[in-house]
Amino acid sequence: MTTIRGAAAITGAASGIGRALAIELASRGCDLALADRDEAGLKTLAAEIGRDRKISVHRVDVGEAGDIAQFAADAVAAHPALGIVINNAGVALMGSFEEIDQAQMEWLFDINFWGVVHGTRAFLPHLKTRSEAHIVNLSSIFGIIAPPGQSAYAAAKFAVRGFSESMRHELAVAGSPVRLSVVHPGGVATAIARNSRTGVGVTDNARRAQSIERFESAAKTTPKDAALRIIRGIEKNEPRILIGNDARFMDLLQRFRPGTYWAPLQRKLEKMAKGK
Repeated sequence: MTTIRGAAAITGAASGIGRALAIELASRGCDLALADRDEAGLKTLAAEIGRDRKISVHRVDVGEAGDIAQFAADAVAAHPALGIVINNAGVALMGSFEEIDQAQMEWLFDINFWGVVHGTRAFLPHLKTRSEAHIVNLSSIFGIIAPPGQSAYAAAKFAVRGFSESMRHELAVAGSPVRLSVVHPGGVATAIARNSRTGVGVTDNARRAQSIERFESAAKTTPKDAALRIIRGIEKNEPRILIGNDARFMDLLQRFRPGTYWAPLQRKLEKMAKGK
């Protein structure tokens, strides 16, 4: 069991799952180092949590390794008892592989994959000095299945999964006090789809609107419920944390039909859309 105590660092904390995690961890007695590009959103969140907890806010672009290194140094200086790091920040990119260009794919990887790697590397030396510590890396259900139109996002989230699983095994072999969980959310009601970038080759605005509407109608899990599930996973040292019935269903389907899951999943999604 990992004890929720001391302080936690969270990237992407100004909205969505990160914001909900900050609120729930604070309610359990955690001090917080909150990072996001949205500094105003961080200050609003800190004010909402109140003065019962020590909170530091850090404007960080997780696509920049230097920003993450500085965040880690500042967070540890402000919170010497920091023992939980949640690499949560992420972005989305709409379009097939041929509709997105290389620069867009690299932009997404810098945030969704390298942000996780740099965050892990920057905080690990400090975490290893603690009697117990926990790293949480946010992947996605698209780190387990890979639907069409998600080539960049799925590639990055599969990479997060592979990196995290290997890191977890390395930590265990070394007898490290640091535990690591990788999180695979299904549809969570955040603004990630609405805030997504569109591939340079996508010219159909109606298609973008339809994709956003489809995601938001299918995203049944609230950020609060996602945060509670992640915290429970931290407490139980769960190596893999699935969030939502949709994620659990797709994980099982992939296990039974690892090479052919898309056809039955597509039929189910089409049926759900017609029944709306």
